[in-house]
Order: sequence, then structure tokens, then C-alpha cells
Amino acid sequence: MPAEASDSLLIERFCDMLEAERGAARNTVKAYTADLQDASASLKGKLAQAGQPDVERFMALLNTRGLAASSRARKLSAVRQFHRFLASEGLRSDLASHKVAAPSKGRPLPKTLSTEEVDRLFAVLDEDSETGKPSALRLKALVELLYGTGLRVTELITLKRGALRGQPLILHVQGKGGRERMVPVGGAAQRALSAYIETLPQLGGQRDTSAYLFPSRGKTGHLTRVSVFLQLKALARRAGIAEEKMSPHILRHAFATHLLENGADLRTLQDLLGHSELATTQIYTHVTARRLAETVQQHHPLGQKNT
Repeated sequence: MPAEASDSLLIERFCDMLEAERGAARNTVKAYTADLQDASASLKGKLAQAGQPDVERFMALLNTRGLAASSRARKLSAVRQFHRFLASEGLRSDLASHKVAAPSKGRPLPKTLSTEEVDRLFAVLDEDSETGKPSALRLKALVELLYGTGLRVTELITLKRGALRGQPLILHVQGKGGRERMVPVGGAAQRALSAYIETLPQLGGQRDTSAYLFPSRGKTGHLTRVSVFLQLKALARRAGIAEEKMSPHILRHAFATHLLENGADLRTLQDLLGHSELATTQIYTHVTARRLAETVQQHHPLGQKNT
């Protein structure tokens, strides 16, 4: 590389190429310029010559600044494209920056419901169940089990009646990958389930003799995921909860989050949810930490001064 080819000159040439050959927008070019100038300054003007250890050091520095993973990934992408440009111009013989691992953006935090929202759901369900209608009792049993056991919706709708065993009641569930687990059923869910099961003879036909706990006249022989999804959306509207905050999986998240908030340990939660890896369960620690931070921000005097 020619001695006179400084970072600033090469960055300028790279950005000229983006604008002229790729038709990059002015704001895009400005963003690339800012990111590359930042990298050059951090590497003391040696970005064009930087090897893998140098770029890794730059990424570590960005991490200490508290930049989000998405921002760090963007800056690494700019460096990679800059180095590719230099290689295409015969000014580099390698693409060392491409060996640097991109920052993990992490898994998005799962949506969940507050305990107050759950209370509103059950207030509607309780009122409906007083009518004694089989459909109302079935929906209450579905929600009690989704929120009270953390089952996946597919696990729940395909449950056989023979999966209910013992006293206190235990569900024998076959989950992902054919893994079996035992899930206890709490008192409220047991009562809702018993009330629902008593209505099955009223439905008549194959529903009364079906092996499924939640039978249907459809070709599957049991309720479908779509049917449960739509019923929950309608329930959310009646409870004054935004529809996007309600789904079978969100009730599963609420089960896990509320258990953890009330002292359950991660290993127990992993077993109940049927996760094969503890790392999958650990996402709920971030949910509870976020809620704690929001509580402090809203209710502590110093937190309120910053709002």
C-alpha cells in the first residue's frame, strides 16, 4: 500500500465509489464515513492496514462504550466493505476483518402479560362460565391450562384424556422432539377442567367418546391452533387488552415470567416448559430484570426525576 494512502484519503475514495457506482444515498454515505472515521481514529489511523486482532480490539472498544449489538454490527459491516474495496483496488491482500465474529443481536424479549391483565382475562372468563355454556367452560379450561401449566398450544390441543393422571393431577405431555415431561395442574385449572369435562356428554356424537381432551368434529379430531388463537383474540378484546398482546404463546410466556418473579428457579422452569437447553429458559431472567428496572424508574424518586 502506498505510504501516502492515508485512511482519510482511502475512506474518501471508498465513499465516492459508494455514491458513484452503487448509487448510495447521501445519508448512507455520511453514515459509512462516520463509522469508518470512528474506526480509523480508534486504530490511530491504521484502519486500512488493520488485521484481525486490530478489528477485534476496535469491536471490544465499542462494547465498552455500551453500543447496542446492532450498532456494533453496522460498524463491523462498514469495515468489512471498506477492506473488500481496498482488496479490489489491489491495496490489500487479505480480508482479515471478515474473520471477526459479528456481535450477537440476542433473542428478542418475549411478549408477556402483566398480572393485572391476567386478572382482567379471568374476570371475563368467570362471568362467562356462570352461564354454564359448554363453549364458555371450554375456553376457561383452555386459558387456565395455558396460563397455569405453560403448555405449548399444540401440546394442549393434542392432549389425550389419558394424559390426565393422579391426584394431585399431573399431565403427561409429549413435547418437541418426542420428549416427555410431567406437568402439575394447579387447583384453579383442575376445577375449570372438571367443569368443562362434565359438559362433554352434552356435546354428543364423537366428541363424547373422543380420545382427545379438547375434541372437535374437524378432520384432526381436536381443536385447531387457529381456533384457539381466534378465541383468545376475542377474549382479549372483551377484557380491554390489545389483541397483539394475546396469543397462546404469550400465555406461556406469562406463566414462565410470573413464576420466575415469584421465586421459581430456572431449572424447575426449564423442566416445566420442556426446554432442552437452560439457555432458552434464561431469556425470562431478562424479562423480569426489565420489569424491575421499569418499576424503579416509575416509583423511585430519583427515577422520576429523570423522566
